[in-house]
Amino acid sequence: MKKYILVILLFAAVAYGCHQTEAEPANETSGTTATPATPAVATVVVPAFNIMDIKGKPFNLADFKGKKIFVNLWASWCPPCRAEIPSIEKLYGKVDKNKVAFVMISLDDEFTTAVSFTTKNKLTVPVYFPAEKLPLLFNVDGIPATFIFDEKGNLIDRIDGGDDYEAEKYVSLLSK
Repeated sequence: MKKYILVILLFAAVAYGCHQTEAEPANETSGTTATPATPAVATVVVPAFNIMDIKGKPFNLADFKGKKIFVNLWASWCPPCRAEIPSIEKLYGKVDKNKVAFVMISLDDEFTTAVSFTTKNKLTVPVYFPAEKLPLLFNVDGIPATFIFDEKGNLIDRIDGGDDYEAEKYVSLLSK
Protein backbone atom coordinates (compact mmCIF):
# COMPACT_ATOMS: atom_id res chain seq x y z
CA MET A 1 0.00 0.00 0.00
CA LYS A 2 2.85 2.40 0.83
CA LYS A 3 4.36 1.79 -2.62
CA TYR A 4 1.11 2.84 -4.29
CA ILE A 5 0.93 6.04 -2.26
CA LEU A 6 4.55 6.82 -3.10
CA VAL A 7 3.88 6.26 -6.81
CA ILE A 8 0.83 8.54 -6.67
CA LEU A 9 2.82 11.27 -4.90
CA LEU A 10 5.67 11.00 -7.41
CA PHE A 11 3.21 11.21 -10.29
CA ALA A 12 1.62 14.31 -8.77
CA ALA A 13 5.05 15.97 -8.42
CA VAL A 14 5.92 15.19 -12.05
CA ALA A 15 2.51 16.28 -13.33
CA TYR A 16 2.40 19.57 -11.47
CA GLY A 17 6.06 20.55 -11.21
CA CYS A 18 8.01 21.88 -8.28
CA HIS A 19 6.96 25.15 -6.73
CA GLN A 20 9.16 27.96 -5.53
CA THR A 21 9.39 28.20 -1.76
CA GLU A 22 9.32 31.98 -1.46
CA ALA A 23 6.57 34.23 -2.70
CA GLU A 24 7.46 36.07 -5.85
CA PRO A 25 5.68 38.86 -7.66
CA ALA A 26 3.27 37.94 -10.42
CA ASN A 27 4.59 38.50 -13.89
CA GLU A 28 3.13 40.07 -16.94
CA THR A 29 2.97 36.74 -18.76
CA SER A 30 1.01 34.75 -16.18
CA GLY A 31 -1.59 32.60 -17.84
CA THR A 32 0.63 31.96 -20.84
CA THR A 33 0.32 28.42 -22.10
CA ALA A 34 2.48 26.16 -24.21
CA THR A 35 0.77 27.51 -27.33
CA PRO A 36 3.40 29.11 -29.56
CA ALA A 37 3.05 32.85 -29.97
CA THR A 38 3.05 34.15 -33.52
CA PRO A 39 6.02 36.40 -34.23
CA ALA A 40 3.71 39.24 -35.38
CA VAL A 41 1.85 39.17 -32.05
CA ALA A 42 4.69 38.30 -29.68
CA THR A 43 5.50 41.25 -27.45
CA VAL A 44 7.53 39.38 -24.86
CA VAL A 45 11.24 39.51 -25.61
CA VAL A 46 14.30 37.89 -24.12
CA PRO A 47 15.28 39.92 -21.07
CA ALA A 48 18.70 41.43 -20.54
CA PHE A 49 19.69 39.24 -17.60
CA ASN A 50 23.12 38.46 -16.17
CA ILE A 51 24.07 34.81 -15.70
CA MET A 52 27.31 32.91 -15.21
CA ASP A 53 28.43 29.54 -16.49
CA ILE A 54 29.87 26.69 -14.42
CA LYS A 55 33.35 28.18 -14.79
CA GLY A 56 32.18 31.54 -13.41
CA LYS A 57 32.27 33.29 -16.80
CA PRO A 58 29.60 36.03 -17.00
CA PHE A 59 27.05 36.22 -19.81
CA ASN A 60 23.98 38.28 -20.53
CA LEU A 61 21.00 36.34 -21.82
CA ALA A 62 20.27 39.06 -24.40
CA ASP A 63 23.73 38.43 -25.91
CA PHE A 64 22.38 35.18 -27.37
CA LYS A 65 20.08 37.11 -29.76
CA GLY A 66 20.76 36.04 -33.32
CA LYS A 67 20.18 32.43 -32.30
CA LYS A 68 17.08 30.69 -31.06
CA ILE A 69 17.33 30.50 -27.28
CA PHE A 70 16.08 27.56 -25.22
CA VAL A 71 15.89 28.68 -21.57
CA ASN A 72 15.00 26.11 -18.91
CA LEU A 73 14.52 26.99 -15.24
CA TRP A 74 15.32 23.97 -13.11
CA ALA A 75 16.83 22.77 -9.82
CA SER A 76 18.60 19.57 -8.85
CA TRP A 77 16.14 18.99 -5.98
CA CYS A 78 13.10 19.06 -8.33
CA PRO A 79 11.93 15.57 -9.47
CA PRO A 80 10.11 16.83 -12.63
CA CYS A 81 13.22 18.84 -13.56
CA ARG A 82 15.46 15.80 -13.19
CA ALA A 83 12.95 13.72 -15.16
CA GLU A 84 12.99 16.01 -18.21
CA ILE A 85 16.75 16.68 -18.34
CA PRO A 86 17.57 13.52 -20.35
CA SER A 87 15.17 14.62 -23.10
CA ILE A 88 16.72 18.12 -23.08
CA GLU A 89 20.15 16.49 -23.42
CA LYS A 90 18.89 14.52 -26.44
CA LEU A 91 17.36 17.65 -27.99
CA TYR A 92 20.64 19.47 -27.43
CA GLY A 93 22.40 16.73 -29.39
CA LYS A 94 19.99 17.03 -32.33
CA VAL A 95 20.15 20.77 -33.07
CA ASP A 96 22.77 23.05 -34.59
CA LYS A 97 24.57 24.79 -31.70
CA ASN A 98 25.52 27.57 -34.12
CA LYS A 99 21.82 28.39 -34.48
CA VAL A 100 20.43 27.49 -31.04
CA ALA A 101 21.67 28.49 -27.57
CA PHE A 102 20.67 26.31 -24.63
CA VAL A 103 20.55 28.07 -21.27
CA MET A 104 19.76 25.80 -18.34
CA ILE A 105 19.34 28.21 -15.41
CA SER A 106 19.78 26.45 -12.09
CA LEU A 107 17.61 27.73 -9.26
CA ASP A 108 19.47 25.71 -6.65
CA ASP A 109 20.35 27.74 -3.54
CA GLU A 110 24.03 27.08 -4.15
CA PHE A 111 25.48 26.88 -7.65
CA THR A 112 27.97 24.26 -6.45
CA THR A 113 25.00 21.91 -6.03
CA ALA A 114 24.05 22.37 -9.69
CA VAL A 115 27.66 21.97 -10.79
CA SER A 116 27.93 18.71 -8.83
CA PHE A 117 24.66 17.48 -10.35
CA THR A 118 25.91 18.40 -13.83
CA THR A 119 29.20 16.57 -13.32
CA LYS A 120 27.65 13.51 -11.69
CA ASN A 121 25.11 13.15 -14.51
CA LYS A 122 27.63 13.98 -17.26
CA LEU A 123 25.45 16.72 -18.71
CA THR A 124 26.69 18.41 -21.86
CA VAL A 125 23.93 21.03 -22.09
CA PRO A 126 25.24 24.38 -20.76
CA VAL A 127 24.25 25.14 -17.17
CA TYR A 128 24.13 28.67 -15.78
CA PHE A 129 23.33 30.39 -12.51
CA PRO A 130 21.60 33.76 -12.04
CA ALA A 131 24.08 36.55 -11.36
CA GLU A 132 21.24 38.85 -10.36
CA LYS A 133 17.56 38.72 -9.40
CA LEU A 134 15.39 36.86 -11.92
CA PRO A 135 13.58 39.13 -14.38
CA LEU A 136 9.77 39.27 -14.12
CA LEU A 137 9.34 36.92 -17.07
CA PHE A 138 11.12 34.16 -15.16
CA ASN A 139 9.19 34.61 -11.90
CA VAL A 140 7.16 31.42 -12.35
CA ASP A 141 4.80 29.57 -10.03
CA GLY A 142 6.76 26.33 -10.36
CA ILE A 143 9.61 24.62 -12.11
CA PRO A 144 10.54 23.28 -14.53
CA ALA A 145 9.61 26.10 -16.85
CA THR A 146 10.91 26.53 -20.37
CA PHE A 147 10.99 29.59 -22.61
CA ILE A 148 11.93 29.45 -26.28
CA PHE A 149 12.87 32.64 -28.12
CA ASP A 150 13.38 33.14 -31.84
CA GLU A 151 16.50 34.68 -33.38
CA LYS A 152 15.11 38.20 -32.88
CA GLY A 153 14.57 37.53 -29.18
CA ASN A 154 10.78 37.16 -29.34
CA LEU A 155 9.15 34.56 -27.10
CA ILE A 156 7.73 31.84 -29.36
CA ASP A 157 6.90 29.15 -26.79
CA ARG A 158 6.52 28.77 -23.05
CA ILE A 159 6.11 25.44 -21.31
CA ASP A 160 5.11 25.38 -17.64
CA GLY A 161 5.94 22.00 -16.10
CA GLY A 162 7.91 19.13 -17.53
CA ASP A 163 7.77 17.89 -21.10
CA ASP A 164 9.46 15.45 -23.47
CA TYR A 165 11.83 17.71 -25.40
CA GLU A 166 13.03 14.88 -27.60
CA ALA A 167 9.63 15.14 -29.35
CA GLU A 168 9.70 16.07 -33.02
CA LYS A 169 7.79 19.33 -32.41
CA TYR A 170 10.75 20.74 -30.45
CA VAL A 171 13.38 19.42 -32.85
CA SER A 172 11.42 21.01 -35.69
CA LEU A 173 10.84 24.30 -33.84
CA LEU A 174 14.54 24.70 -33.07
CA SER A 175 15.74 23.49 -36.49
CA LYS A 176 13.67 25.84 -38.67
